Amino acid sequence: MSVLTTTEEDLVQKAFEDLIDHCTHCDGKTDQKMIRKAFRMANEAHKGMRRKSGEPYILHPIAVAKIVTHEIGLGAKSIICAILHDVVEDTEYTVEDIENHFGKKIASIIDGLTKISDVFDNKSSLQAENFRKMLLTLSDDVRVILIKLADRLHNMRTLQSMPPNKQIKVSGETTYLYAPLAHRLGLYAIKTELEDLSLKYRYPKVYNDLLNMVTDNEKKRGHMINTFALPLIDKLENVGYEFDITGRPKSIYSIWNKMQTKNIPFEEVYDLLAIRIIFDAHPEIPEKTQCWNIYSMITDTYKPKPDRIRDWVSMPKANGYEALHVTVMGPEGKWVEVQIRSHRMDEIAERGFAAHWQYKQAGKGSSAELDRWIKKIRELLDNPDSNALEFLDDFKLNLFASEILVFTPKGQIKSLPKLATTLDFAYEIHTEIGNRAIGAKVNHKLVSLNYTLKSGDQVEILTSDSQRANREWLYYVTTAKAKSAIRTVLKSETKDHIQKGKQIIEEKLKEYNLKPSSRVFKKLFPAYDVRSKDELYSKIGTGIVTLGDLKKILRKNTKNKWIRYWELQFTSSSKNKKPAENKAEKDSYSGSHYMIRENLDDTESEFSIAKCCNPIPGDDVIGYKNQDGSIVIHKIKCPKAIRLMSSQGNRIVPATWTTHKILSYLASIHIQGLDSFGIYNNITTIISKELSVNMRNINLVSHDGVFEGSIDLYVHNTKDLNNLIMNIMKIKGVESVKRVEKIED
Repeated sequence: MSVLTTTEEDLVQKAFEDLIDHCTHCDGKTDQKMIRKAFRMANEAHKGMRRKSGEPYILHPIAVAKIVTHEIGLGAKSIICAILHDVVEDTEYTVEDIENHFGKKIASIIDGLTKISDVFDNKSSLQAENFRKMLLTLSDDVRVILIKLADRLHNMRTLQSMPPNKQIKVSGETTYLYAPLAHRLGLYAIKTELEDLSLKYRYPKVYNDLLNMVTDNEKKRGHMINTFALPLIDKLENVGYEFDITGRPKSIYSIWNKMQTKNIPFEEVYDLLAIRIIFDAHPEIPEKTQCWNIYSMITDTYKPKPDRIRDWVSMPKANGYEALHVTVMGPEGKWVEVQIRSHRMDEIAERGFAAHWQYKQAGKGSSAELDRWIKKIRELLDNPDSNALEFLDDFKLNLFASEILVFTPKGQIKSLPKLATTLDFAYEIHTEIGNRAIGAKVNHKLVSLNYTLKSGDQVEILTSDSQRANREWLYYVTTAKAKSAIRTVLKSETKDHIQKGKQIIEEKLKEYNLKPSSRVFKKLFPAYDVRSKDELYSKIGTGIVTLGDLKKILRKNTKNKWIRYWELQFTSSSKNKKPAENKAEKDSYSGSHYMIRENLDDTESEFSIAKCCNPIPGDDVIGYKNQDGSIVIHKIKCPKAIRLMSSQGNRIVPATWTTHKILSYLASIHIQGLDSFGIYNNITTIISKELSVNMRNINLVSHDGVFEGSIDLYVHNTKDLNNLIMNIMKIKGVESVKRVEKIED
């Protein structure tokens, strides 16, 4: 704490008066009175506090309030909340105090802002839960998010006063979530500045080099804009348009990102320059028509690049963005992107939700797509079973996702992330439609549930009352809504299996005059390759464990190599620790085999299957321990595994599969034989109907009376795969069936 100097007090007062003078969305003296009241409270609460830079702390909330009103366009309530946003977190004031002085709505927004403050502390999942709670306010009042974005923007603008490690941490958070969130809400100017500032502190040399390159091109760019614009100005003026033509370079971050993703040098980023034509719309003519008229004038002058036309006036983005983009060959042999917008479209593009809402209120537009997106977030948050960290990951993925637009059979438009499947579409229509989906018709052709959709597809979902969601579906879907719905079904089934298994084992033990006890479970756990009572109950409930040899197991002397581990397990459990928190469990493979267990109680595993060799249960495998403690399972003969064994032997652990009968793994078989009528049908009938195996892909080709090809399918283990191969070999005409070992070097 330190007393402010007279000069500093004058600086604070001047900053606040500047905020008041430029409060364009405040309604008269009442609003100003409440804003001054908020300033007095915040100024008193933060009295003597300073930022890392040494400046008075109160300048920060004033600056956030300026961003909220000047750059986002929000009104008096948001300005008050911005001024007070750190009061509850950093001082003695409570949310109740705020409510008593300013009412319930402002108190609710301040509460939401307080909850998000520590979202990115990586020590526990509590912060993910805070983020989840904060988003609960999104559908009630999006101003919570907008003010938080303004707060983050000012922190990024003043990040130079922080130590380097803090700069990198804050920049990483900004790129990870805040920038895509700004993008999703249509705040393009803020999104761009957040990305550029993040790059500046994460990779300062890269940022400065690119900035110098862009600056060096500035004169040349000005000349190019003038040369490019002159013939268009004449045409537009002759038709009677009132307009502005501006040109500005691509952002530093987007140039860097394109160089990274396409692996090209700065000189090959062809759309470095974007030119905007912003026009005054004639009220009698639809804006869309005027955009296309201007497009016609541009393409009459310059040759367009056909694959670079983006029509967001016919179908706006989910965040409300509207514009027509075209890339044309400029007068100096350079590609130039031209963005065509009305003034209304431009304001929405730059200021996002706030401008959108303003136009909606005035009856000049609609934010229906954004409203629908907010509704989706509410649906996710309302799921009481959803895991906070899973939610955060899914939400992040959906923030980053590019969008496609697909149609229902009746012509309704649905917005989905890029790479969404027909199963995602089914869940988008309704959760029950998703749960009962068996297939789909895309553009009137029958496709599978994992078929990847493209923009413009028309999709019809086929359902069956006997269908149930299964674990493989988690690999099919992209959207958070679909994943959440599938996990809910799976968790419900797991609870049922646990309850059923518990009842079965209790009845079975009763036959031997025994009750479930730690002594009994010490014998059962190693015998059935399980780590917890719930896992044992679940396996019994699903039929994986039959208890046929229970009597024999109970009679066994349990003093074997497993006992010390299980005693340790029970000691830890008695201290009310979850198994996943025990170091003994995490290192259960040290000096022994790592047991690859079928995880039935959760959707996440501590191991993953290596994509280079795709082992399945029953294959001879080894484990590679990553730095985060997770295990990657490789086939022993995998070239990558062999290299890892020779170079990082200390990270290699022997691995053994436990019984796997629920989860399925992708395998491929190669078939050859004599072509005859109905043989393809016989093969698929054996696989799908008699053996109940799901096929992912079939590629069989016939030539000169002989057929051959491959089938990709999901199996539980090598035993099931060998059984399937033997059954196919029995089909008349089939000469050869063998597993395809897909191993990449």
